[in-house]
Amino acid sequence: MTLLKGKTYFITGASRGIGKAIALRLAQEGANIAVVAKSVQEDPRLGGTIHSAAEEIIKAGGNALAIQCDIRDEAQIINAVQKTVDAFGGIDGLVNNASAISLTNTEQTETKRFDLMHDINVRGTFLVTKHCIPFLKKATNPHILTLSPPVNLDPKWLALSVAYTLSKYNMSLMTLGWATEFKKDNIAANALWPVTTIATAAVMNILGGTEMADRSRKPEILADAAFYILSQSSKDCTGNLFLDEDVLHKAGITDLSLYAVNPGKPLQKDLFL
Repeated sequence: MTLLKGKTYFITGASRGIGKAIALRLAQEGANIAVVAKSVQEDPRLGGTIHSAAEEIIKAGGNALAIQCDIRDEAQIINAVQKTVDAFGGIDGLVNNASAISLTNTEQTETKRFDLMHDINVRGTFLVTKHCIPFLKKATNPHILTLSPPVNLDPKWLALSVAYTLSKYNMSLMTLGWATEFKKDNIAANALWPVTTIATAAVMNILGGTEMADRSRKPEILADAAFYILSQSSKDCTGNLFLDEDVLHKAGITDLSLYAVNPGKPLQKDLFL
């Protein structure tokens, strides 16, 4: 295990939800966090901005830099990476969390939604990683962690929402590619996905409202799993498409009831599982 105090993590989509939860967990260890997201004004449906997240990170014990960035724009990515390096001296880890979702079938998926999911989930994740690599190569225990699922080729997952599924599987395939491509540089590349639905604004607004949220777990389960992965040796822990429950069991955490929104209630399995 390695200490994260003073390490710098570039986290996309860190203004709310899972990205913010991961940022806060790393902040508890004294990490520096680049809060990379679009939101500078609060959307009442979603909550949170890069500035409010940065304030919470500082209160939690970390350092924070709020950077407005749309990862569909390569120039903004390059600027965000440089700002992070100027502020903190380097980048030790990248968390590819930003994603767009639309659980629609082929006929219902608007072209602009297809493009949005592929521009953010696939192209954006690729470009953010590409521009962080030169700095990760200089780090002592560098990690890339991407929020994407195990690749399950059971056709039912493709049939459910083929455009979204393609975009998320592409994130996982890139992870497997990076693990091998950057093994010589000792840069770890892993993916992480929840076994159950997670109570975020996306679940509330897109997947099933308060009823779904009641059967979900809190984002902190992914935050604790991410902390464990990022604490491992980058030479040894790479090329995995992890599930949160499996990671926590490795970490010795067997009672997962504390992560449930409503302990004791049945939990809703997440997609792709």
